[in-house]
Amino acid sequence: MKSAFRIVVLMLIAISLHSCHLLSAAGLSSQGQPTKKAPDKLTSMTTNSAVNIDHSDWDVLLKKHVNRAGLVDYKGFQEDRPALNAYMKKLSDLNPTNDWSVQELLAYYINLYNVYTVDLILKNYPTKSIQDIDGAFTKAFIPIGKRTLSLGGIESGVLRKMNEPRIHFAINCASISCPKLSRDAYTAARINEQLENAVNGFINSDKNEITAKNAKISSIFKFYTKDFITDKTPSLIAYINQFSDTKIDSGAETTFKEYNWSLNEQK
Repeated sequence: MKSAFRIVVLMLIAISLHSCHLLSAAGLSSQGQPTKKAPDKLTSMTTNSAVNIDHSDWDVLLKKHVNRAGLVDYKGFQEDRPALNAYMKKLSDLNPTNDWSVQELLAYYINLYNVYTVDLILKNYPTKSIQDIDGAFTKAFIPIGKRTLSLGGIESGVLRKMNEPRIHFAINCASISCPKLSRDAYTAARINEQLENAVNGFINSDKNEITAKNAKISSIFKFYTKDFITDKTPSLIAYINQFSDTKIDSGAETTFKEYNWSLNEQK
């Protein structure tokens, strides 16, 4: 009996270790990055943090190579490789800790995700879709201090754990159906206003087709449904109605739009 029990225990340990290995291999682990919870009412500020990061170099590049529709001039970014590499190195040389404010952490990881997505496209350019790149979201290629994360690790391992669903409208996956790449770098000093602009802009754009009786909404709401459901917003309609210019009736039919993974490139 003891022998059988020992075998069962060893099997459970093996399964647990295998699961942890798969999680890491799938690139969804935070690799120990801090994941502070954002308060229900996030405020923009810089005085509550051990660091205040200057993202102005990224801001300059965004305004130069992203148009107002959120489409990207990847060839232009390629020509500005030295400046892009310098900003990426600046972020990667930092070591986020719990001494950073939640505002600084949100701005840092959003910008980190977006700049390394641009970098990934440039490394595989020309490409028709980020989905054509093997392991685009699961391979760890983003250095942070002595660790290396994937895009999926930043999104699901860090940002999604920070109690701020508006991040889904700030990070850009280089695709037509993604929220547009902002022309402004995210900063702790403006993070709440920037996230509010991002969610308002996305929900009231052609990424959704909303009437009072019918809502054909982005598949982002399908992919990450649980992130939007809270006591305050017990349904997707309740979440969307916080920001939508057209209010959706509680009993309205809701469907999801097909996701367009074509590259978000300027023509």
